[in-house]
Amino acid sequence: MMKPLSILLLGTLMSVTAHAADQAVKSISPDRLLINGTSQATLGLSQSWVRPSPQIQRVVIVFHGRLRNAQTYLRSVERAANQSKQRSKTLLIAPQFLDEKDIAAHHLPETILRWHGNDWMAGDKSLGSKSTGVKPISSFVVIDHILKRLSDSKLFPNLKEIVIAGHSGGAQVVQRYALIGGKEDALLKKEGIKLRYVIANPSSYAYFDATRPVPVDAATCPTFDTWKYGLNKLPAYADKETAAGLEAGYVKRDVTYLLGELDTDPNHPALDKDCGAEAQGPNRLVRGHNYFDYLTKRHPEGLNQRLIEVKGVGHNGEGMFTSPEGQAALFKGN
Repeated sequence: MMKPLSILLLGTLMSVTAHAADQAVKSISPDRLLINGTSQATLGLSQSWVRPSPQIQRVVIVFHGRLRNAQTYLRSVERAANQSKQRSKTLLIAPQFLDEKDIAAHHLPETILRWHGNDWMAGDKSLGSKSTGVKPISSFVVIDHILKRLSDSKLFPNLKEIVIAGHSGGAQVVQRYALIGGKEDALLKKEGIKLRYVIANPSSYAYFDATRPVPVDAATCPTFDTWKYGLNKLPAYADKETAAGLEAGYVKRDVTYLLGELDTDPNHPALDKDCGAEAQGPNRLVRGHNYFDYLTKRHPEGLNQRLIEVKGVGHNGEGMFTSPEGQAALFKGN
């Protein structure tokens, strides 16, 4: 039984975390990426990417969670790069998916991309602007544009590897993008650039059929198998894709699932408690193991994927990425 003080502290943590997610971000990332000639994505960079960078051999793209604190994640991965002695030859990129309230609070122009709530996590479209002609685009299109820029051999003549990583809500972005993304795969392959994914402590995963580790009643939870929990009603970004084709592509991806050994709180304030997520297990650690078991059962021939537990770490992005396991996943590959 929890003691009164523990209950009070838990309640305070939940309130503070929820409040922070509902407020405008404190910091807007300083860099911009022009998209489709009219809109701008917000992102942070560890160094300039406008001039040729022959020293860069690896790029790590890291995604924030629902707090939209991209610069915090950029600094965490910078520390991991320093500890791994990989900083000099690695470019770090931290995209920032802003909310409407962020635009208003920081008086940003209408050309800056913004989303409603957490729509960006599932690849949904941004909010458009009639006054500036900015059209809604999927958050995944932003990733496509980043990858396209990185494939420019004039800018990055020695780039060998791109790692797309995320923690918590950012890991949801990475898992879904690994599933339905891939529009730049051919270009990257042509340039000899390997693409890997690191998925750390997401609240949920996209399944390929209605199988779930926890019994679910479709009558009371009709959305358990719709996107982002399943493949029904895919976003416009994945137009014309089939479930079989998406699964075949996903299991070929080079994916590392990083799970915090202590990320076991079923009442964590940032844990997705939608019935579609609850059908995947009681907490992030269990949900991650359940999903990996699901994949291995469906593909006994083997996967180009692995699950690694990070000892002594809970739901903490910096702890995950700066751990020995996190550093190996980001900078050493397999």
